[in-house]
Amino acid sequence: MIAAPAPPSGPVPLERGLALRLLADMVRIRRMEEKSAELYGAGKIRGFLHLYVGEEAVAAGAIRALERADNVVATYREHGHALLRGTPMTAIMAEMYGKQEGCSRGRGGSMHLFDARVRLVGGNAIVAGGLPLAAGLALADRMQKRTACITACFFGEGAVAEGAFHEAMNLAALWRLPVLFCCENNLYAMGTALERSESQTDLCAKAAAYRVHAIRADGMDVVAAHAAAQRGRAYVASGEGPCFIEFQTYRFRAHSMFDPELYRDKAEVEQWKARGPIHTFSARLKAQGTLTEAQFLEIERAADEEVAQAVAFAEAGTWEPVAALARDLYAGAP
Repeated sequence: MIAAPAPPSGPVPLERGLALRLLADMVRIRRMEEKSAELYGAGKIRGFLHLYVGEEAVAAGAIRALERADNVVATYREHGHALLRGTPMTAIMAEMYGKQEGCSRGRGGSMHLFDARVRLVGGNAIVAGGLPLAAGLALADRMQKRTACITACFFGEGAVAEGAFHEAMNLAALWRLPVLFCCENNLYAMGTALERSESQTDLCAKAAAYRVHAIRADGMDVVAAHAAAQRGRAYVASGEGPCFIEFQTYRFRAHSMFDPELYRDKAEVEQWKARGPIHTFSARLKAQGTLTEAQFLEIERAADEEVAQAVAFAEAGTWEPVAALARDLYAGAP
């Protein structure tokens, strides 16, 4: 059993407006994911579905630290990243339904949310597949002299066992590329505990091996996650080269909806739920007088209303006509 550390406590050192935005961000993700699980059980969402319940502090803290011009590369567990990046929940839900009103016109589904308007370069279903893409995007930005932006790449700790991780880290360090590598270490790569797959479980040490600046943060604490992301982005934007952040987090639900979850004890999950990022953060805000119970209930109500509107939008969406299925498969004639 992997023991959970003590939950975050003490005053929240953030301006009130930002603190409430971060709380609302996490609640919006949680409500959307919980509804997605319900819709999957009802057969409305099909295929694979990987939920972010428990990890909300990472996306909330990190995305709020980025600039609008930055690129975001994600994994197949990317609903929350897309939402906070600015993709409307309506477009996300329609995509998961497979409707053409979705952000990828219904062709990508849950694992392949893409939105060029907000520079969300897309979810990637291949473990570590996004890392070389992030290095390429950063190189392209440099060649085009887009010096004000960086590329943030999110991936799980399972990616560090892949060759693409090492290749991307090596090239980013060699060429001093503006990449912020955001590792969401939820301790289980699918169903395998980190200590069962890696001889070196210190992920920051792996980054340091490539002379990449590394930061470790409590990914269950949105304050710590936001501070680490701010430091990491500032480092990368300064031209010093890439930065690696290990966000130590935990997912409360199974790897995917197909996962029987036989690799960990229920008692372990319950212990980690005591460190849940939403209730620990809201409790700290209430304790210091920044948040009232009525205000918290209003945040939940607004999130529920947004989810209801997103579901209605997806339900009313339309299927792409069969005659259009070959659209965008081939480039046009030069």
